[in-house]
Amino acid sequence: MSELRFVRMGFGADAVEYQEAWDEQRRVHTARFQDEIPDTCLLLEHPPVYTAGRRTADSERPLDGTPVVDVDRGGKITWHGPGQLVGYPIQKLPRPVDVVAHLRRLEDAMIRVCAEFGVGTSRVEGRAGVWVLGDPVSERPSLGGLSLDFDPRLADEEFDPRLNGPEYAPSNAGQRREDRKICAMGIRVAKGVTMHGFALNVNPDTSSFDKIIPCGIRDAGVTSLAHELGRDLTIAEVLPVAERHLRDVLANAELRPREVERVVV
Repeated sequence: MSELRFVRMGFGADAVEYQEAWDEQRRVHTARFQDEIPDTCLLLEHPPVYTAGRRTADSERPLDGTPVVDVDRGGKITWHGPGQLVGYPIQKLPRPVDVVAHLRRLEDAMIRVCAEFGVGTSRVEGRAGVWVLGDPVSERPSLGGLSLDFDPRLADEEFDPRLNGPEYAPSNAGQRREDRKICAMGIRVAKGVTMHGFALNVNPDTSSFDKIIPCGIRDAGVTSLAHELGRDLTIAEVLPVAERHLRDVLANAELRPREVERVVV
């Protein structure tokens, strides 16, 4: 068991600008690498901002030229803003580093948080983050008067949901009963220490995601705890629950180095 401390940087009127939080991440990362501090998780809320991971394609960015902050994490483009609980766990991992195991631990913690509020979530194969699963394709409503067999998103690689009306908007995925992401994740490991982390949608205006292709995924959408529960929910209610599950998962994890297969020639 390792020590894990939490730092609540700012919420609501004290929301933390993205650049300020990024600078603090790097400062804490250096201190953790040098063993000056224990594993640390920064928790905060950001003012509205789009951030793009290293794999973001130009075609996934806002069409209207809205500014985007390019960052050094994995993943693609996403949105941060009011109503979203953002966490940056800065944790030292054994070498050789198992990045996927760290990501899975974060997913486990957020799945537990959602479950405590009565929202069932899951992973989706090949897609990072935590998801509310939709209905089987055959049971979903048709889009734009077309049967799902002719859903253009499934066959047209150039289809852009931002140009084709609200029925394709990521924020309306719940109405379409499709898979919808409730917690996005993007991480980086440098010198064996993690950075970046998760963004749990508690009660944000999810229409902010409609300007982009969230995480580069065209055939699913986004949701929030408040939307799935059908009632208001605040960051203040979710924060202590998130801390408890993050501590349980991250601090109690038996960290092991990634297994490296050695080939004898």
